[in-house]
Amino acid sequence: MSKKILVTASHYEDLCREAVELFRSNDCELVINHKDFPAFSFEELKEVMGDIDGVIAGLDDWNEEVFKISPKLKVIGRFGVGVDNIDLKAAKKYGIKVANAKGKNANAVAELAVGFMLSAARQIPQLNAELKQGRWRRFVGRELAGMTVGLYGFGDIAKRVAKKLMGFDLNVIACDLYPDLQAAEAYHVTLTDRETVLGQSDIVSIHIPDMPATHHAMNAEAFAAMKKGAYFINTARGGLVDTEALCDAVESGHLSGAATDVYEQEPLQMDARILSIPNIVTTPHTGAETYDVYRNVALFTAQEVIDVLEGRDPQNWLNP
Repeated sequence: MSKKILVTASHYEDLCREAVELFRSNDCELVINHKDFPAFSFEELKEVMGDIDGVIAGLDDWNEEVFKISPKLKVIGRFGVGVDNIDLKAAKKYGIKVANAKGKNANAVAELAVGFMLSAARQIPQLNAELKQGRWRRFVGRELAGMTVGLYGFGDIAKRVAKKLMGFDLNVIACDLYPDLQAAEAYHVTLTDRETVLGQSDIVSIHIPDMPATHHAMNAEAFAAMKKGAYFINTARGGLVDTEALCDAVESGHLSGAATDVYEQEPLQMDARILSIPNIVTTPHTGAETYDVYRNVALFTAQEVIDVLEGRDPQNWLNP
């Protein structure tokens, strides 16, 4: 009997054809999300979960309420890395193995973070938009050379950011609960504490997981502790940042600008205050949106789901 797989990640049929074929060659039937947003509501899940054996999950909420209506579910493969939308303990209680694609989207997110630094310091998106509207404004920005970039968190993505910054003639400092001394030496990063990263950096880029202990890690107090005129970058998770506090810090002039790809509520409402602030560059959670990521993540997570359904453990098993 074939297994039924729900895919809530977006653009799967178009961008993940090799994974689709991998599933089908392993006798799996796919129920695919055709929306642009990579998530099902609870009501949408309720309609299909009765006979779903495995899931390729986007940004939906996977909790006990969902698991109760999923009698056949054995595995959730997160299409990405962050699993703050999946209750790992509840999944284990219901015998559901959860796995992710750790490392498979790290380079894309790191590249966006570096792009954000250049965009914020030189107002590239704003100048492009203004010029197309007929305004010739020659903004005087900042060069990255000579700056100090602070990495708030020094995991896989942050390490890749540090490596990419090595050719920019700047200083990189970082803080992490479990500092990697070898990587820091390799990428010329000075390991320090959170207070120093916030207080001495011209650019702070956050790279920590979103969990109860880190919710709103960047709040009004944290932004006040940043160097006047600095920039803030977020390619991690929206819940790490108090959005109103960020808006206040930029509008007051304490920060010169910011760039963010993630938000506390997604999709972002089009009347959101953050969209009205010219010095904040915004993108719609597009850090992992590359052809390379879709292919690599799709194949990896598809194999993880197939492994579980065939009695093997997934490679990146998160709730053993």
